[in-house]
Amino acid sequence: MFIKNKISILPLYAECVTLYAISMSFVDRVPVTIKAGDGGNGIVSFRREKFVDKGGPDGGDGGDGGDVILVASRNQNTLAAFRFQKLVKAGSGRPGTERKRHGKSADSLEVPVPVGTVVLSEKGEILADLTQDDQRVAIAKGGKGGFGNAHFKSSTRQAPQVAEKGEKGQQIDGILELKMIADVGIVGLPNAGKSTLLSVISNAKPEIADYPFTTLTPNLGVVDIDKNTSLLFADIPGLIEGASAGKGLGDEFLRHVERTALLVHLIDAYNQDIEAAYKTIMKELKDYKIDLSKRPQIVALTKIEGINKQQVEKYAKTLKKIVPRGAPVLAISSPSGEGVQELLRVTQKRVEAEKKKAAKKAEAMDELPVIGLRSDDESWQIAETGNKFFVTGKKIERFASRTDFNDYYGQQRLRDIIGKMGILRQLEKHGIEAGQTIIIGSPEIGRIEY
Repeated sequence: MFIKNKISILPLYAECVTLYAISMSFVDRVPVTIKAGDGGNGIVSFRREKFVDKGGPDGGDGGDGGDVILVASRNQNTLAAFRFQKLVKAGSGRPGTERKRHGKSADSLEVPVPVGTVVLSEKGEILADLTQDDQRVAIAKGGKGGFGNAHFKSSTRQAPQVAEKGEKGQQIDGILELKMIADVGIVGLPNAGKSTLLSVISNAKPEIADYPFTTLTPNLGVVDIDKNTSLLFADIPGLIEGASAGKGLGDEFLRHVERTALLVHLIDAYNQDIEAAYKTIMKELKDYKIDLSKRPQIVALTKIEGINKQQVEKYAKTLKKIVPRGAPVLAISSPSGEGVQELLRVTQKRVEAEKKKAAKKAEAMDELPVIGLRSDDESWQIAETGNKFFVTGKKIERFASRTDFNDYYGQQRLRDIIGKMGILRQLEKHGIEAGQTIIIGSPEIGRIEY
């Protein structure tokens, strides 16, 4: 009785430890904050030397903050390094010093990530997609250093008292997501023979056993079709009925077939209901956030070594009635190799055809006219609420971010800029009166009184 109970809970135990095992080995989605370095402040300084009564301005500029650069690397295969390091931060620039000495700029921070990493904003927008080895993306730009007062000297302004603050470096609160770069994704119910097939046709060595959820992470394998051609196959684990609702391993690993050109859908020939097994996986593919059920596919019956030929043909006819039009239905035995070469040959042809289609589609998209205009950095907008006036715009906000609002001379300089940009004239047309507040930026960067 004790032994029977022990055996019966094996699948349940495997399912229960799944999330723990994944978290300890394979991490493919992590929230992260990426912060570039801030620019150093410029300073107000005047030359002071013996026998020189009134030296000129000699305040140096601040150094630039460091960029954060993501570097795609084939030596990385998981995002586990970010599981405990939620903040990725570059160094800030040093402030300027007297004698017009420039503050030191910070070095860029290069962060290795696996090939196939996508950077998403909190809203789900794609900010970067690293698909090639050694591809580099400056995901967050460092802030520029502020000017010291030596920068503002002119024939009419011999002793400027103003210096700029350094700009803040860009900050991104987003998500790093890993999507494997594979030509072919192998899908199917647990124990359909996915890992066995991958181990036979490639150099991969996935774990193989006779209970569900043996494979806890996606496996990749390079398959040599001939001397000149090889394809990358990905074994996608954990799909069962209800996976899209989080049952079993859930549909977490389906993101790894989003990039594939083709799906190889394996069905265990010993399954009591071949048609139901096929429809179960198709439903989970359809219910995924991106409908993967329409992805080109090849359907293959597996484990046919113990089934007579007539029965295999019967199963194949059943499947041909329900698979998408044009999808091949094959029969294979991974241990004996029966039908495997035929599967690889058909797979190669289908992948090549799909890649040609994708290339033509990309060409057509490149030829489309650009509709709409990008917002001008020089433009600005004014909104009035009560006795307050809100001024927004990329250029004016940038000047405001470099202004020390606690410094009188800094505020005066910003007033001059507002006047030169025509903002002051427009505020007067809106009826601004003395003592009313001008708020710059959304969210607010600073405020001055008219």
